[in-house]
Amino acid sequence: MISLRYHAVSIAAVFLALAMGVVLGASGVSDRLLSAVSSQRDDLGAQVTRLTAERDALAAQDRAADEFATRVGPAAVRGLLAGQTVALVVAGGDEQDRDGVTGLIGQAGGTVTGRVELTDAVGDPARADQLRELTSQLLPAGAQLPAASDTGSLVGGLLGGVLLARDGGAAAGRDDADSVLTGLTSAGFLRPGTPPGAAKLVLVLTGGGQDGVDAADSAAVYARLAAQLDLAGAGAVLAGRSGSADATGAVGVARADPQVVAQLSTVDDVQSGAGRVAAVLALHEQLDGHAGSYGTGANAASGAAPAVPVVSGA
Repeated sequence: MISLRYHAVSIAAVFLALAMGVVLGASGVSDRLLSAVSSQRDDLGAQVTRLTAERDALAAQDRAADEFATRVGPAAVRGLLAGQTVALVVAGGDEQDRDGVTGLIGQAGGTVTGRVELTDAVGDPARADQLRELTSQLLPAGAQLPAASDTGSLVGGLLGGVLLARDGGAAAGRDDADSVLTGLTSAGFLRPGTPPGAAKLVLVLTGGGQDGVDAADSAAVYARLAAQLDLAGAGAVLAGRSGSADATGAVGVARADPQVVAQLSTVDDVQSGAGRVAAVLALHEQLDGHAGSYGTGANAASGAAPAVPVVSGA
């Protein structure tokens, strides 16, 4: 007869066997998991190494291309702006970009008459009404503002009237120009500086994309300002850094308007040597009545840069 003790021992043996099976099975699964994780780790490490090498190679190519453009740029633009005057209007542009483009304009035979630096207040929707009212107050006698009501067009029209001359005509008198620029500076829309002399062409320099909830609206102000300056003189180029061709960048907003890009030339990589050369070539292009969209952005429909024209005697 089977005793109670026998039953207890049998049940204990069964549970012990089950426990041993679980432990042994878990150990096997653990080994397989560790092996798989280790393999994935090695694969990811190899991918990181490969991608790092590719990144470094691309960076080296960019540096080489930039150095090449910087070296050959002066020869490529020589004589293209002989006798021409250019005003700089800066809306967040980098100082290195300004200096680089200014130097190339000089090497192209042109003269930079000075620069006007806009503050962030120009693109601030909260100050739009104040800016509209101020443009009317500062308008010189006999001058007219654009029919448009947006602040970019109004400020562009006001600045264009005092900075630029078109078709051999003269810009506004020195007193009118000083009055306009002083008024805008006092109200916080321009940074203090020496007023530029009258010019025939204008280069509008911006940074990358705008930031904040009003980024697109702010970018539109600078795009329309550049478009209006283009109408006021013999031509204009809007040039920005990487990101400027996006939807929140002035270049991107300008390129989204077919009427604007039919007249205004744009460059979206002015931080590079190639972009600076493109900006100067685009100024020359404007003198010939042509326009294009240049750079590395997806919407740079005209390629990296305008073709280098042959200038007799250059």
